[in-house]
This record gives sequence, structure tokens and C-alpha cells, in this order.
Amino acid sequence: MKKCLFILLSAGIVLAACAQAPVYVEGPQSAAVPQEIAQGIEQIRQSNAYILQPGDLLEIKVFMEDAMDRTQRISGSGNITFPLVGHIHIAGYTVAEAETRISDALKTYLKNPQVSMLIKEYGNKTVYVLGQVQKPAAIEIPPEKPLTVLEAITSVGGFTDIAATGKVRVLRMENGQQKVIDVDVTQITKQGNKMMDITLLPGDVIFVPQSMF
Repeated sequence: MKKCLFILLSAGIVLAACAQAPVYVEGPQSAAVPQEIAQGIEQIRQSNAYILQPGDLLEIKVFMEDAMDRTQRISGSGNITFPLVGHIHIAGYTVAEAETRISDALKTYLKNPQVSMLIKEYGNKTVYVLGQVQKPAAIEIPPEKPLTVLEAITSVGGFTDIAATGKVRVLRMENGQQKVIDVDVTQITKQGNKMMDITLLPGDVIFVPQSMF
């Protein structure tokens, strides 16, 4: 009887510990990134909402000025170097805003310059927040401090009314293999379990599913 009681107590302790920490799933059990997530990432990248950041590689063209065409990576300070205007800060702006900044700077030297910009590669400090959040977006991990799951969700306006806050997933690639981390955000917000609020890595995708009523 005592032995059975000890086994039951031990099992209870293990279950309790599992409930208090993120659940990592990797290997064959981890399915490929759902099409919904892949589409969400692409929509953010192609939309006017994407914010340029250090590390992004840009192809910049000026209409009828082929000699000025450049492919440049945004520096760590958020700048590029462009013909005639020199250093210009574009990190923190959308593509359209950056095009306007360069065009305005060129007006001193060219008549009605028309600048177009294409993102060829994305910086390595981006995480994506998708699904049932107010404003799905790509956000940059700040250089001065880590970014957690709850902070990332808060930065895009928080959850929608139909979000399954207890079933948030973080998709992460490690050594060419996808890892899925289940995060119960309700444990963070309602129970103060900070262990669940994991630190995000560049390239992580946070996906918030819809609650099943």
C-alpha cells in the first residue's frame, strides 16, 4: 500500500512539474509549418506593415538612373549608403516610407526621382506573431534585452476575443529540424508562472490558434 502511494505521489509530482514548464516537441512528431503560418509570414513580408531592420538586404533602383542601382544590407546602425546622398537611415520604416526618404534626399540632385525597393533577404533578428492576435506582424528582437512570448504578443496588441491563450505554439528551427514549443500563456498572466514565458530566438514563429468553443 505504501509503495503504491509513493508511486502515485511521484507521478503527481512529475505531472505537476510538466504543467509548470513549456512543452517541447521535436523530431518526427513535429509536423511541417502549416500552410496558414507560411502564408501569414509571406503576407506580412509583402505588406506595407513590414518594418525594415538591420540585416535586411535591399535591392534599390532609381527609375531611368541605372548607374545608381544598388544592392545593400542595412547596417547595424540602421543605415545604408546611397549615391549622391551618402548615409541615410531607413531601419524602422516601411518599404514605402524608406523609398520616400531616399527620393526626398535625391531631389536636391535629380528631378522627380522615383525610387523602388525590394527586400532580397530578411534580417536575422525577426520573430513573427501570427494567428489570433490583434495585429499579426514581424517584430524585431531589441538589441538591449531579450524578447519573451508574452512581450511579443503584447507588442502586437494582444489576443483577439477568440484566441486559445492556453495553446500558444512557438515554432523554432534548430539544426535543420523544426521544434514546436507549447506555451500556456494563461499560466503566465493568471498564475504568474514566468517559467512559461520563454525567451524568443531569431526566426521564431509564435502562432495563436482559435479557441474551440
